[in-house]
Amino acid sequence: MESLRGAVAIVGAADTEVGVVPHLSATQLYVKAAKLALEDAGITKDQVDGLITCNSFVEPYLYHAEMIAEYMQIFPRYCLNVATGGGTTLAIMHHAASAIATGICHTVLITMADNMLSGLSRDKAIEVMSTAGHAQFERPYGPPIPAFYALLAQAHMHAYGTTSEQFAAVAVACRKHAALNPAAQMRQPITIEDVLNSKMIAYPLHLLDCSLVSDGGAAIVMTAAERARDFRKKPVYILGVGEGHSHEHISQARSLTTSAAKEAGERAYAMAGVGPQDVDVAELYDCFTPVVIIELEDLGFCPKGEGGRFVEGGRIELGGVLPVNTHGGLMSHCHPGHPGSLFSVTEAVRQLRGECGPRQVDGAEIALVHGQGGIMSTHCTMILAKERS
Repeated sequence: MESLRGAVAIVGAADTEVGVVPHLSATQLYVKAAKLALEDAGITKDQVDGLITCNSFVEPYLYHAEMIAEYMQIFPRYCLNVATGGGTTLAIMHHAASAIATGICHTVLITMADNMLSGLSRDKAIEVMSTAGHAQFERPYGPPIPAFYALLAQAHMHAYGTTSEQFAAVAVACRKHAALNPAAQMRQPITIEDVLNSKMIAYPLHLLDCSLVSDGGAAIVMTAAERARDFRKKPVYILGVGEGHSHEHISQARSLTTSAAKEAGERAYAMAGVGPQDVDVAELYDCFTPVVIIELEDLGFCPKGEGGRFVEGGRIELGGVLPVNTHGGLMSHCHPGHPGSLFSVTEAVRQLRGECGPRQVDGAEIALVHGQGGIMSTHCTMILAKERS
């Protein structure tokens, strides 16, 4: 399918401060991110006729997008709220692009935020982590979310000989990039030994194999490619997008080592007319270190089973074969829950604009962003580029 190739562009992108942001509620973070993105695009809220949000864990509303529209006094022709994980959070850009391409609306604002760190008590956070899983076949055994991902890690280790040191290399790369990003929540460099010596959470995952818990928000503005150069910043074009949905509950997964990122990536590459060899920078969903290794394989950057070796020796660091998560990712930049993958989009936009300073990938022309939700359940891949074709 080529109908969306080069038809839509991102013309505004912004993040709020991240980490511990106790002076802003979840709703205030949504609105601040939105205002910053509108400012980046050089437009006012009155020029927005489409609005999409992702419901908050901490401050949920039954009609969340309508509530944000009311708060900001935006009166959209297209209004949508989603309440699912990282994969679908990115996939709503697919919906927005389709709405723009078909003329339903012209300028879409997507804003997402939460204050998972300052807004949830420890008990409430544990409760949120414990609600994942099939009520009959999984939850009675008590596994929290990290345990489900540990299951994937053990399967990969058993099948391909992947090591804890290789998982740790993902965390080290993300932290190296975060050290170059003044906005990142965690910037202190770490080593593979630091990861292996950190607290065991769910074998084989240590504390530093796990993503952060954060406050923060991000937002983007999208419009038709024909209008894109009328905005303040240089546009970034969507060349391809694809989704893959394999299961809801991990006990029903077709495979523990191959995910629907494979289908999502293949569909995005086909629409974009490019392949993994053309990608200059990749922003991959990294809720836990094994996820990055599986995604690298399924997205075609290396053969199945070679992901552990692919991340060794700085290959996914700046200056390596494929820089991954140049802002620090969920592992070191921030992870406020559902909005996590939108920070990957704003980082990709900045990389393609050449705005990333010491973490800039030289000559970046094409970026791949991948979001994942559930327990490796729902996937979306997007190919972004500096030029329309």
